[in-house]
This record gives sequence, structure tokens and C-alpha cells, in this order.
Amino acid sequence: MPKISAGILMYRHGNAGMEVLLVHPGGPFWRNRDLGAWSIPKGEFLEGENPEAVARREFAEELGLELTGPLQPLGQLRQRGGKTVIAYAVKGALDVANVRSNEIPIEWPPRTGRIIYIPEIDRAAWFDLPLARKKILASQQPFLERLENL
Repeated sequence: MPKISAGILMYRHGNAGMEVLLVHPGGPFWRNRDLGAWSIPKGEFLEGENPEAVARREFAEELGLELTGPLQPLGQLRQRGGKTVIAYAVKGALDVANVRSNEIPIEWPPRTGRIIYIPEIDRAAWFDLPLARKKILASQQPFLERLENL
């Protein structure tokens, strides 16, 4: 069964127009990757879980901030690897210098049985939309377009 994730695309209006908050995955695989490697904060959920509740939980786990305001649906899409992502938008402000991510276990190097703990995200940053389109995973770019059309 394909995996399903839910996430939140935070946005704000700056001097250069709309900006979005994206996160960079932690760990050795992503360490030297930049363009096309960033994502909305998101996480997987199980059948029966509420996607909006999962999106809020994952945002808090990855960024250390609990959101309480209303979310605007951005719909869903399927990523290249087959995972479905359901996204929501929220207007907000987050100081990326204060981001606190949870840690997750991964097997590294792959197929060695060695487990290491890495931050789920190693950084977060605000990007204007033209740069965000270059930074975000290609399969998540439609969320940026949908945000612009809200």
C-alpha cells in the first residue's frame, strides 16, 4: 500500500512578495543536496488518522512550533516515489534560528544493520516563490502554485 503523508506550507508576505517556509531533510544522504531537495514539513500517517491533525503534529515535531489557527487545504499530489502528500497552508511567522527538530533512527550506511540517529530536518528557511520553486522537490512544486491561487 502506498504511503500517505500530510504537511503544512507556511507562508508570509515580505518586501519581495510572498515567501514560503521549507525544510531540508537531515542525515548523510541529503547533506550535500540543495536544489530540488527541500520540502514542506510533513510526515506519514496511518489509515484512519485525520490528515489535518497529522500535519499539525508533524509540523510541531519537525519545527518545534505547535499551530492552533485554521489551515487552508491545498489538496493532494503523488510524489515520484509513489507517496501521496496532503498539504495545508497557513499564514505565519517562524524564526528559523529557533527551529528544534526531533531525531529519527535510520540505517546508515544502507543494508549494514547499523542504526544512527539524525535530525528529521537539519534546517528550515524562508524563500521567495521563484527560489522556492528551485529548492522544493519537483513533485511538490504544484503546492506553491496552489498557494498562489488561494
